[in-house]
Amino acid sequence: LVFILFERQKSSIRSTIIMSILVGILASIKETLPDWPEWALDVLLIMTALLITTIFVTSFYTPDDERKDLDKSTYVKSHHAEIHASFNSFRRQYLAVYLVIMLADWMQGTHMYTLYLSYNVNISALFLTGFLSGAIFAPFLGSAVDKFGRKRSCIVYCVLEIIINVMEHSTNFQLLLLGRVLGGVSTNLLFSAFESWMTTEHRHRGFPEEWLTRTYAETSIGNGLMAIFAGIVAQVLEDYLGHIGPFQGAIALTVLALLMILPWKENYGEEKQGEHSTSSLYHQFTQGWKCTISDSNVWRIGMTQALSEGAMYTFVFMWVPTLLQLDPPGGVPTGCVFSALMMSITMGGLVFPPLQHFVATLTGSTAVAPEASASLVYLLASISMAIPALCLSSPNVPGGCLVRVIVSFVVVEFCVGLFMPVAGTLRSKYVPDALQGGILNIFRLPLNTIVVAGTFATDVMEPARVYMLVSCCFFLAAAIQSSMIPTARKAAASTTEATMKKTD
Repeated sequence: LVFILFERQKSSIRSTIIMSILVGILASIKETLPDWPEWALDVLLIMTALLITTIFVTSFYTPDDERKDLDKSTYVKSHHAEIHASFNSFRRQYLAVYLVIMLADWMQGTHMYTLYLSYNVNISALFLTGFLSGAIFAPFLGSAVDKFGRKRSCIVYCVLEIIINVMEHSTNFQLLLLGRVLGGVSTNLLFSAFESWMTTEHRHRGFPEEWLTRTYAETSIGNGLMAIFAGIVAQVLEDYLGHIGPFQGAIALTVLALLMILPWKENYGEEKQGEHSTSSLYHQFTQGWKCTISDSNVWRIGMTQALSEGAMYTFVFMWVPTLLQLDPPGGVPTGCVFSALMMSITMGGLVFPPLQHFVATLTGSTAVAPEASASLVYLLASISMAIPALCLSSPNVPGGCLVRVIVSFVVVEFCVGLFMPVAGTLRSKYVPDALQGGILNIFRLPLNTIVVAGTFATDVMEPARVYMLVSCCFFLAAAIQSSMIPTARKAAASTTEATMKKTD
């Protein structure tokens, strides 16, 4: 008994020493950081520690295909090593362009509001014009992407972005308005042409379908990292070059991306080689709409994307005013909080592959893992957004709400990091290659409609009600997504049965 008590005392002393060392290290780190409020520094340091821990833990995860390779013969291992090397080269080629493009995009997004504020123009009108432009052009633009080529569309995106960022140098409202119209077009290209090119090229090169998940996960991780980096780079450029500095940096990055895209091979929305040359733009347009309306899996994927991303964009408009309303001690350093939230997105991208493996093990089927994972992610996002809705609905918003609200913001951004790769996996699974560009842009029609409605709601409704609407959007996305699980399970069973018959 004495020995046990002695050991416990030693353990307690050891824990106390470790805690004292950690507290000392944190205090030293805080002294080197900018003079931000204590609560904001705590959030940033906690998120940094969590991100490092996530990177360390997920580094032990081995993808299923690599795990299976360990039991194969030397010849098969060698063959798979060659395929892996080819795939990794292709993935790096795509990710390099994607990261440069997203860095340029984030640099504009973080400083667009302050630039327009310095011009003393109608900011709401400019933002709404961009979303409306996106909604108007979305149904037609995707068909052009499939018809004229995904690589060409990526090049057009780069050229448009360079023109738009040059226009941002002008204080003329009409010119800025034209820039937002072009911005609606370029945004649709950003979220359809690049993904369509990558998915089709992945299949043309004969890589396994399940490897797409890895590419989508890494784009989510990279997106979060670029957002963190963009905040720092954009701030430095603004300090040296003024409010227009980040946009000048974006021009340079877009030119770099344009040069990196030039060696890509072209691919089209076609079922047979060369079919794009005989297929008309009208044919591509009508086929895209027919497929979306007639295939319940396709329109359900479109609706979950519209509801989840529409809710996410509405949250983006809400988080800064919400924190200001809570009036935390020392104010709200938006750059610091933004970096912490982007770390959460990166963590989501890191966790996605092992999460999908866990869900596949739990459900006993890899075929339904993406649908089940997406349902869980959207449900978690819905719960997280209900927290600020409940907190802000109180007559007197308590100071203790700050911690709960920040945790809910971190959780919803973690979900964003998760549903970016899972949504990409589901799109590649259900959306036909030949119509991918057109259908992805059709999805953006309801998405932009929800974003415009959400933007309007933030102006005319109480914040608590807006958060409840956001929570409901995520819940509806979870419900629609879960309705696809039986369909996926049935399709997997049919495929297995057909394979067994062929074997017999």
